[in-house]
Amino acid sequence: MGNGWHEWPLMVFTVFGQCVVGGFIVLALALMTGKLSREQEQRVVGSMFGLWVLMGIGFIASTMHLGSPLRAFNSLNRVGASSLSNEIASGAIFFAVGGIGWLLAVCKKLPAGLRSLWLVVTMVLGVIFVWMMVRVYNTIDTVPTWYTVWTPLSFFLTLFIGGPLLGFMLLRVAGVDVDGWALRLLPVVSLLALLLSIMVVVMQGSELATIRSSVQQASALVPDYGLLMAWRVVLLALALACWCVPQIRGRKPAVSLLGLAFVLILAGEMIGRGVFYGLHMTVGMAVAS
Repeated sequence: MGNGWHEWPLMVFTVFGQCVVGGFIVLALALMTGKLSREQEQRVVGSMFGLWVLMGIGFIASTMHLGSPLRAFNSLNRVGASSLSNEIASGAIFFAVGGIGWLLAVCKKLPAGLRSLWLVVTMVLGVIFVWMMVRVYNTIDTVPTWYTVWTPLSFFLTLFIGGPLLGFMLLRVAGVDVDGWALRLLPVVSLLALLLSIMVVVMQGSELATIRSSVQQASALVPDYGLLMAWRVVLLALALACWCVPQIRGRKPAVSLLGLAFVLILAGEMIGRGVFYGLHMTVGMAVAS
């Protein structure tokens, strides 16, 4: 029994990766609207550096899970046959295509006709990357606590909770006007995702009591499930408050306040992901429900 903190490298990798994908989608859509000036577009592209820093931290953390960073390339040995290899490969392709395209765009070497293609392809690769993360855990039918609909929902909800805020913050860093109606909807997206996430927590919590093997009960794996998830919701709610309250008052949230909000979201989602890994169990001789 535990809370999954021993899997912190995977927690960092999955949470950071999902937030980065969501943040990239926001910035890409902002660039594709055609409403920004050339100077603003270049500043937005420059702000994407924050995404690649976070993605790099995530990949560095993931190598710690392998025991030795030198084993990282071995994880690609079974691409197409192994969910783990597919996850690493899809993440590396997303990182490479996004990063190389970003570098070309920053250096003004990316033709205007190819920029939209780069943005669309990278967005698609990002969604595939998150889906491959899901497949690592959601295809193991011998782990009944992961082999549920809550796994894909939880992973994609992290994208919708953290991604919009990350993208919004980087737009503010770039000094781009965020008063447009479309950007004002970003907090709504995160709020709806949070509400759905609360529903997932409640329904998953009730389901845990029905899952047991010959040697253990799922609800006993993380005895503090309710308390930990409550703290997670509080942190996420505080983050959204930092983001939304200034806008309700007719002011633009400061970059420092948005940074605090994103840290709170990372903390909240790390708690949730720690609970996820803490719920690992195998069926043993039988699973009853």
